[in-house]
Amino acid sequence: MSQDELQIYAIVVLVLHWTAVIALSLRVIMRRRPVGVLLAWLAIILSVPILGVLFYLFVGENRISSTYVKRSRGIQDRYTHWQQSLRARAAVDWSGLGSEVFPLQRQSENVFGFPAMQGNEVQLLTDYVSIFRSIIDGINQCCSTCHLEFYIWYPGGLADELTDALINAARRGVVCRVLVDALGSKAFLKGDAPGRLRDAGVQMGISLPVGIFSTLFSRADLRNHRKIAVLDGKIGYTGSQNLVDPRYFKQDEGVGQWIDAMLRIEGPAVEALGGIFLQDWEVATGVGLARLEECHDVAPVEELGPAVLQAMPSGPARKPLAILQLLLSIFYAARRELIVTTPYFVPDDSLLTALVSAAHRGVAVTIVLPEKNDSRLADYASRAVFEDLLEAGITIAAFRGGLLHTKSITVDGEFCLFGSVNLDMRSLWLNFEISLLIYNRDVTKQIRELQSGYIDNSNLLDVSEWKQRTFGRRLLENVTHLAAPLL
Repeated sequence: MSQDELQIYAIVVLVLHWTAVIALSLRVIMRRRPVGVLLAWLAIILSVPILGVLFYLFVGENRISSTYVKRSRGIQDRYTHWQQSLRARAAVDWSGLGSEVFPLQRQSENVFGFPAMQGNEVQLLTDYVSIFRSIIDGINQCCSTCHLEFYIWYPGGLADELTDALINAARRGVVCRVLVDALGSKAFLKGDAPGRLRDAGVQMGISLPVGIFSTLFSRADLRNHRKIAVLDGKIGYTGSQNLVDPRYFKQDEGVGQWIDAMLRIEGPAVEALGGIFLQDWEVATGVGLARLEECHDVAPVEELGPAVLQAMPSGPARKPLAILQLLLSIFYAARRELIVTTPYFVPDDSLLTALVSAAHRGVAVTIVLPEKNDSRLADYASRAVFEDLLEAGITIAAFRGGLLHTKSITVDGEFCLFGSVNLDMRSLWLNFEISLLIYNRDVTKQIRELQSGYIDNSNLLDVSEWKQRTFGRRLLENVTHLAAPLL
């Protein structure tokens, strides 16, 4: 090839590249994302030739697979009709709660579709042993259905005992359905346990499968981060615990064992969890509603306790900012005390403003995070905002007893949020999550006491000492924080 031809070729490539850059930049601008996200993507696209364009095309948009969209649309009418039937049956006595909960429950119902449901008995399980023992005992007593949906299933220890319990349940005629995330449960899916489960009659579903070809049409890092168990349609579990025995999980990360909590629920709210599972199951497997209706146990459950619960399934498929907007409402509703526990804390500007605003109103704000984190990028990005929070009077507690993985928010001792949502942009924008709003002082008190135990086992950051960090450390944190909208 002659030099003239090379020059023409280079000009053509350059024109094509900048045409793609301009077109993609206009696409980013027209999607009207939060300013921080928009600027971060524009910086990548404009400053990193070719690779920036490719990077955006792969992970820049919440592209959900066409199979997911088609199946979801196929059951949407029936799912909406079922939610409407829940609302018709949900009558709540609000006389024992403060007036600040009314706007929250109304916002949640309008956005997520589920009403607040009274009459629930709630048990807080505060360690992995009690969580596993409770679920395994429940599976051993199952008579009709056992539905499990978890982000991570990792072999070893109590997780293997749960596998054996499922196999035994299926062999005695219980309809067992297990839905795991393709990426989060990768190690489990490569082992022999799925084959043993299928051989015993357990139905296995894989949520959001990932492959080289599929990444061209759907975003690979959209994950199903939910943790749900529903037994016989009468007992439900949700919270932060994956099907992971922490003695066998990420032992080489140097962060200690993972610390989790779950709720065991009996009462009307179990029907909501069961319906959420079935929707996720149908979208992932496409088995058809006719087969599901043969045996599913999604039906009204009698009132058994005092707690009012409201289920909130969030994710990128519909109203992707819904959970973020609800968190903002919760933070602005606080009047006396706001305590947050989360393993990953990479908030956007709106959440930071809400937290600082709460502190300026005189609210005692405490954020409890693990002292050591398995995600270096998230750890550095979160530390970049600590100084602003500390100067506003917010307490930051660094939990030293392991990787604190519990996701909880208590407000004024009146109500709380509990589930799988982290305070990072991945949970708020990209992941499919499950949360419960709990309108009950006794349950809130229990979770508040759990939070207090975490705080007692934490080092409280001092603002003057925090300001003494080296320039290099502060630079690293601030540079990492530039990518916070993308983490």
